Amino acid sequence: MATDEAGRSVAARRWVLDYGVFVLFGTIALAGIYLFLSRDAEFARQLLANERYWMPAMFALFVLEGAMLLYFAPSESLVPVALLVIGQSTRDIAVIVGIAVVGATVGQYLLFLLAKRGGRERLLDRPWFRVSEERLERFDGWFDRWGPYVVPVSNSLLFTRGMLTVPAGFAEMEDHHFVALSALGTLAFELALAGLALGVFSFLGI
Repeated sequence: MATDEAGRSVAARRWVLDYGVFVLFGTIALAGIYLFLSRDAEFARQLLANERYWMPAMFALFVLEGAMLLYFAPSESLVPVALLVIGQSTRDIAVIVGIAVVGATVGQYLLFLLAKRGGRERLLDRPWFRVSEERLERFDGWFDRWGPYVVPVSNSLLFTRGMLTVPAGFAEMEDHHFVALSALGTLAFELALAGLALGVFSFLGI
């Protein structure tokens, strides 16, 4: 009996690891569809005007982005869209960039821990992990050649954001070093993205 219960517990944990992300995405999507179909534009404006609603939602999006789970939107669009919709005052910019950095760093750290504690085979076996083994080996080579300091560099560039998170975990990098370097790269990226977005908005007169 005890063996059966232990087996069911292991199977349940494995199912959560494999498919919990998809359940989360489905729940968010259904909630969004419900709000879109059942509420009017005034309700949406009230949500955007209330920090209790948009700040946690934005933080959750950036956690997903940092963990490389944001399948439904390009990560580069999040800060520009937030600036366009929520506001472009100095305070708004600081809050949006701050949430972006903290949320993405939390997401990357969670993925880092999974890679560090679970190992290569366990991570590649997850159905939500969309990086091929060949591509992962290429970034492993980057980490082997340049060391931990390639983490902030990769985080500050388009198309490579987050890609050194997993190799850093495989290399068993110190947690606090990873968090600091990850946050530094993300801060540089989000500041550059915000500056570019604001320049485009100014040019377009938005």
